[in-house]
Amino acid sequence: MSETVAVRGFVATEPRHLVTEGGLPITSFRLVTTRRRYNRQAASWEDGGSNWYTVSAFRRLALSAADCVVKGDPVLVSGRLCLREWTGEKQGMTVEIEADSIGHDLAWGRSRFTKSAGGDSPSGAPDEAPEPPDALPAAAP
Repeated sequence: MSETVAVRGFVATEPRHLVTEGGLPITSFRLVTTRRRYNRQAASWEDGGSNWYTVSAFRRLALSAADCVVKGDPVLVSGRLCLREWTGEKQGMTVEIEADSIGHDLAWGRSRFTKSAGGDSPSGAPDEAPEPPDALPAAAP
């Protein structure tokens, strides 16, 4: 199964970065999402069940994720959902997201975007996006 999804959660492990023998950068981490609901009788928030995902990023996205994402960060991840069954002493299923994009969830704090040197797209191809217009208002400090 391979579907495109967007998931909001927290980075649950320190991101692991490696470069394959062929030179492909890969960064992966575990992402946890927890449902919360407001209990009116207790007048407090309660945690529901949690879902766990392995997030894998490749190429330029892997390099950026390795530099910018740390355990505990609230993030939004968009990518292809992959369910993989495995067997051995036990059997189970791994839920993975092959990320197309990863970003901090600004509902929890602030982040400042810095464009990578080289101007290439995340896939490594030359960036085809036009330069932003000069008429945009300056960002507040």
